Amino acid sequence: MRKILPFLLLAGCTVGPNYQAPKLIAPQRFAEPQVAGEPGDLGQWWRSFNDPVLTGLVERGLAQNLDLRAAASRVRQARYEVAQSRAALFPSADIGGSVNRTELSKNGGFAAIARNFGGGAGGGTGVTPGEGIGLPGTGFTTWTVGPTASWQIDIFGGATRGVQAARARVEQAEWSRRDTGVTIASEIATGYLQLRLLQRRLAIANAELRREQETLQLLEAQARNGLIPAVDADRQRTQIAAAKGTIDPIVSQAKAQIHALGILVGGTPEELTGTFDEPPPGGVQLSAPPIVPAGLPSDLLRRRPDIRAAERRLAAATADIGVAVADLYPKINLNGAAQFLSLGLSNLFSGDSVQLSGTAGISFPLLDFGRRKGAVGVRREQREQSYVAYQQTVLRALSEVEDALARIDAEQRRAVSLRQGVASARRSVDAIRAQYRVGLTSLTAVLDAQAALLQAEDNLAQSEGSLQLDIVQLYRALGGGWESLPTVGARPAYVAAAPAQ
Repeated sequence: MRKILPFLLLAGCTVGPNYQAPKLIAPQRFAEPQVAGEPGDLGQWWRSFNDPVLTGLVERGLAQNLDLRAAASRVRQARYEVAQSRAALFPSADIGGSVNRTELSKNGGFAAIARNFGGGAGGGTGVTPGEGIGLPGTGFTTWTVGPTASWQIDIFGGATRGVQAARARVEQAEWSRRDTGVTIASEIATGYLQLRLLQRRLAIANAELRREQETLQLLEAQARNGLIPAVDADRQRTQIAAAKGTIDPIVSQAKAQIHALGILVGGTPEELTGTFDEPPPGGVQLSAPPIVPAGLPSDLLRRRPDIRAAERRLAAATADIGVAVADLYPKINLNGAAQFLSLGLSNLFSGDSVQLSGTAGISFPLLDFGRRKGAVGVRREQREQSYVAYQQTVLRALSEVEDALARIDAEQRRAVSLRQGVASARRSVDAIRAQYRVGLTSLTAVLDAQAALLQAEDNLAQSEGSLQLDIVQLYRALGGGWESLPTVGARPAYVAAAPAQ
């Protein structure tokens, strides 16, 4: 015990590197243009679109999406792993009982000795059947019950580092769940806005088809009266067929978006079928770009859940090094038992039946051909990889924000030009139609003007839709939305009732 005492005095010594959070290196401001003023609410950014349907879809998705359910399960799993790791810091104890029946051999062991003693000069063995060891060919039953305990003392902090790693992984799992929430919210908003853009383009195509059909009716009447050649009406029918051909692909794309939204909100592909048959009255209102004040990059890096998850992954990898280093040092094990042992049940629990035992052992690493040192090297390289991944996550976050800001700025300027082009195209169509009615121009000029207007309106719709999607991507790049996630608690009912238990 005196030799073991110095090692016990080292209890609390924790080997391996202590974790230090890496410093965030971020620019003072974003390079791309941004709107000055107070920032909006990033926690529920989808409400800035002023669309109750979009708000309902996002909030339903954050509550029911299957990816988020899986992420919540990973959080609970990580918590259980912390409990497993903490258990290594304390002794373990079990209680049990056993019954053992022994039949003595007639020709060996204690039975042979007893027979030899009994065979001399007609003397007896002095052993009464049922007591002591027993005569040859007899037997006895031993009853045992009581607790046993064992403890591997965490002298060099291997178990402590294991707990640190497990706790860091709980936080990593939680931030990863929040990052999943950010992704789900943005994907729902993106899918919904793309659906509304398709519906807007479909409305433009249908309106153009109606104009083309009205023009055909006029041409057919003029052809019957001999005012124009019949070929003009045929050319108009060709134009109508082309206009119809643009509608079906848009309809199929819209249906695919509806199916995708059904999955994102935790339902079936057909769950939302019929919900979006018509666009909202007045169309989808274009949201103003979120205000991103100067100096936000550092705040961004602190609040983005994927960066926080990467930092926690780095902390866990650092603690894992200590777990591996502790295997290089001696280990002390304590074992003890306090049991009742008797040959009969009648006196099993008496004081005379108490049997105590205890052992203390120490083991030193001697020869493993570099296995333990190799494990330490592996853990160090895994930490290096986690650090590189953390740096990449930070740089990717900065790039995503800069890219979104650049796209928003460019798309806003493009939309202004396209609006002016649509206004000019409408004036041109009105003027050419008036000229055609009085015979000052040909039908070809009218058709060309109408086609130019249709293309201009479609380009504007796509530009404004792209601007909305860019705004969603900026909110996602800023890490908005995870604040609205529900707290991860105990196992939900749908998990407890699952068949695979």
